[in-house]
Amino acid sequence: MKIIIIGCGRVGSGLARMLSNRDHQVTMIDSDPLSFERLGKNYKGKTVVGIGFDRQTLLDAGIEKADAFAAVTASDEANAVAARIAKNVFRVPRVAARIYDPRKADIYRRLGMQTISPVALGIVRMAELLSFSNLAVVDSLGSGEVKIVDIEVPPMLAGRRIEEVIIPGEVHISAISRNGKTFLPLSGTTFVEGDVVHLSVLATSQDRLKDLVG
Repeated sequence: MKIIIIGCGRVGSGLARMLSNRDHQVTMIDSDPLSFERLGKNYKGKTVVGIGFDRQTLLDAGIEKADAFAAVTASDEANAVAARIAKNVFRVPRVAARIYDPRKADIYRRLGMQTISPVALGIVRMAELLSFSNLAVVDSLGSGEVKIVDIEVPPMLAGRRIEEVIIPGEVHISAISRNGKTFLPLSGTTFVEGDVVHLSVLATSQDRLKDLVG
């Protein structure tokens, strides 16, 4: 994939190195040429000096043929403008912007922009760590609306069918780990004591899941 990133800070440079190491064609844009030193000697992509929402800078970076675009500068406004240009003007298929302010992130998301809010994600994850729960939340999707949860099957669920735990649109079983192996369950699969169940759960449905698993 041909990927353009604007903002060669800690996140941008780390993202560029990771994608470059995965053999994607990465182009980094930043107004400060010294920032490219963060990319390291092993970075295999290109660099362009300029403003990330400047039309000519984007053309120089090859945006007309880009498959993906990430805006991760220190400015919410610059990220939003650049992402909207990439999405609406140059029709880049995959566009994401980092927006620190959760309220702005929600607004831009409603406008159809894929946003990542480190502040919102951090708040959600910190709350999970500080509040008691018998569910192990291993990841969050979006801005925390969906949780990836692991639970060890309690004795009361052993022998019961997985469909008894599924709540359509709220709780779904993604996989089960048993005896060192992980598999995708069928509707008729039954739980065995000691199973680790991997679920996708709406954040608003965690209490219902707790009730189901005791």
